[in-house]
Amino acid sequence: MDYQARRRHLQKKLRRSKIDVLLVSRPENRRYLSGYTARDHGVGESSGALLVPARGTTHLLTDSRYELQARQETDLPVSVYRRGLFKLLQQLVPEKGGKRLAFESHHTLHADSLRLSELAEKLKISLIPVSGLIEKQREIKSEEEIELIRRSVRLNEVIFRKVFNSLAAGTTEIDIALAIETAMRRSGAEGPSFETIVAAGENSARPHAVPTNRPVEPHEPITIDMGLILAGYCSDMTRSFTLATVPDERFRTVHRVVRAAQQAGIAAIKPGATMKAVDRAARSVIESAGYGRYFGHSLGHGVGLAVHEAPSLSSRSRRKLRAGMIVTVEPGVYLPGWGGIRLENMIVVRENGAETLNEDHTWLDL
Repeated sequence: MDYQARRRHLQKKLRRSKIDVLLVSRPENRRYLSGYTARDHGVGESSGALLVPARGTTHLLTDSRYELQARQETDLPVSVYRRGLFKLLQQLVPEKGGKRLAFESHHTLHADSLRLSELAEKLKISLIPVSGLIEKQREIKSEEEIELIRRSVRLNEVIFRKVFNSLAAGTTEIDIALAIETAMRRSGAEGPSFETIVAAGENSARPHAVPTNRPVEPHEPITIDMGLILAGYCSDMTRSFTLATVPDERFRTVHRVVRAAQQAGIAAIKPGATMKAVDRAARSVIESAGYGRYFGHSLGHGVGLAVHEAPSLSSRSRRKLRAGMIVTVEPGVYLPGWGGIRLENMIVVRENGAETLNEDHTWLDL
């Protein structure tokens, strides 16, 4: 990855915005700009930050637990804070010529923003909250990134197939989820990109159901929503199915509607198309079939170093797609008391339309 080019691009944006120094705290943004892979664990836990000047050299700031990892993973100067991040910032910000210090307000705890305010007052500088500055830069993926995401998607599919082929009635939702996440680790993934969803029967009518000790039954709908992180990049895929050799008529009917909606959404993807129009293309199929009230969420979201990132295929977004964006297309129908069906694939926006990253993208066509 050309991290220097990414930082130069960001520095141009900082100069245009009249920002002298940017404190980068979001882990995905740190990794995007430096290659530093450490991840935060828990509220208030941080494995470091980047201090990016509008001109000059970026510094990676971390504590002693991550010093060796930081020096191995990046060619940036590494500054270790022994008395806390804010003490180090008090020293480094003036050295960078910082009169206007920006911070990622969307990723900063309120307590930390108060400490930054105190620091700014002490240094007699301006504190500038910014949001989405680097995330917007991350929206357009390079071919190198697309290939890494493709590998993540393909490994995710291999693991799904392996687990699916071993499923049997009576296995619990939580045992299936554990089998999936164990297989991810054993296959070389950094881990799941989100908590795996396994939901059977009426539980599958909840889009973000949490796996339980409920056993799966042969003729009921089962939804698995899973994703993994490989070389830093995420995948996200949803499949709905039954264990019955021949699914019942209701399942087949709803599945066909959701599959047709997904195909319509994918067909609408091209540079210049609005997010709203793509969402509408899929949603109108479900509405025409009489299930409109049972599809409440947006059609999809961006995926990259984070499993949920911009852009959003939403009925509220007038933004336009651009070549190089990667989005999910995941329509669903959720019927209380029966269950739900959601189908999700990952798509690259290309100059000539949509490229589906999933190799097994027509799985279980009925």
